[in-house]
Amino acid sequence: AGRSGREPALTRRQVVGLVLGAVMFLAPLLVDVPGLEDMGERMLAIFLLAIVLWVTEAIPLVATAVLVIALEILLVSNQALLPVPGDGDATKYSAFLGALANPVIILFLGGFLIADGAEKYRLDKNLAAVLIRPFTGSARTTVLGLMVITAMLSMFMSNTATTATMFAVMMPVIGALPAGRARAGLALSIPVAANVGGIGTPVGTPPNAIALGALEEAGYDVSFLDWMIMAVPLMVMILVGAWLLICVLLLPGGLKVELDMRAQWHTDRRALTFYVIAAATILAWMTESLHGVSANVVGFLAVAALLVTQVMGAKDLGRLSWPVLWLVAGGIALGDGVGATGLDAWILGLFGWDAMPAFVVIIVMGMLGLAMSNVISHSAASNLLIPLAMGLATGIDGLEPVTIAVVLALACSLGMSLPISTPPNAIAYATGEVSTADMARVGIVIGVAGTTVLVLVMPTLGLLLSSRVDHAPAVEALAVVQGPRERHGHGLIEA
Repeated sequence: AGRSGREPALTRRQVVGLVLGAVMFLAPLLVDVPGLEDMGERMLAIFLLAIVLWVTEAIPLVATAVLVIALEILLVSNQALLPVPGDGDATKYSAFLGALANPVIILFLGGFLIADGAEKYRLDKNLAAVLIRPFTGSARTTVLGLMVITAMLSMFMSNTATTATMFAVMMPVIGALPAGRARAGLALSIPVAANVGGIGTPVGTPPNAIALGALEEAGYDVSFLDWMIMAVPLMVMILVGAWLLICVLLLPGGLKVELDMRAQWHTDRRALTFYVIAAATILAWMTESLHGVSANVVGFLAVAALLVTQVMGAKDLGRLSWPVLWLVAGGIALGDGVGATGLDAWILGLFGWDAMPAFVVIIVMGMLGLAMSNVISHSAASNLLIPLAMGLATGIDGLEPVTIAVVLALACSLGMSLPISTPPNAIAYATGEVSTADMARVGIVIGVAGTTVLVLVMPTLGLLLSSRVDHAPAVEALAVVQGPRERHGHGLIEA
């Protein structure tokens, strides 16, 4: 293919996705949808297209996210190509473009740059080598230490980068073990811990950012520390349970592991400057309630400090995970469109969600998020479900928006039963040490058990923290949305 210059042929799944996506997009535009106004029908077309493209990956995930923003501008904004009913009530096009510079995107930008700096100056590998040194002797103890360190790193680095780092550190140890289930246990513990650890902080994984973005758009200000108070206890519970499961299924009790880990710290000016900036940023994130500076602002100041001091440069910026940032932006814009056009209220009325107790809704949405994230990307599952969940939260008594958004974000991060479920799983599978059967057995148990704990515990944590979360603007925002609905019959935010 490379010699002929031809593009690789589309797979059958991609062809089906493109055809089905086109059909699903055109259907609401050509056929009147009962109970849905014109702008809602346009948004439904965009939403159905996004579902098909994200599930089938007919085009790259980031391309779908950008397409969502473009179609919203062309169909449901004040720059729409088609006439807009109720002249002057359409959402400004800049609101959809603004998703690309949402404060949550800036927060993630800071997190990504710090994570890349940790790799550039070997801080990640050195920390791993130092921290794992005490966990020598028993293989089960070593795996516990490995999972704790991986989870800690994954709280502030991408799950994929953390997994790659830990495998680079541990592959000699894995290779020294006798062939068999012990190798699989040690290798499998790394992606499991990376996936679980990512739920601990807002910058740990894209679903967290998608949830925060949706909450911020609805007027709910969840601080960095608030998120950790909700997520870290659950993370620890699930991590310990996962370790016990791996020990029982894959690690013999008497197996010994010898570790010889040496750290080689960079001590030049730039490395030392990076250590200081990274530590100060993480400390500022965790003490937001004391100094009052938003975590989003702290993330941007970290970017400025790293660039001004020349610790990181333009090439480092170019290597950031920009597709992930654009994917999160697409999810934020999708949520904006669903809420602005009244599509959320229409979907709410389809299934009689308002007749269900709030607790049942949380269980159903949590399990749905877990199921979807096992077969499509965690980010795509979050992008599709969180906007719907936020709509449900405004129509069901006792259902807190913070609770349902966090439940979905964390449940999506627990989808890890297949090699395709998440990049850390794919990295582990590529080593040849982990079979699909072992991955599925461990992943399904952790996912179901973890989501069960999540839906049982999170409503209580959400209520305890509701007084800490400033949600006064949400009432005002809701009033703005409801006003045009009452006057014009559809849910358009006033321009």
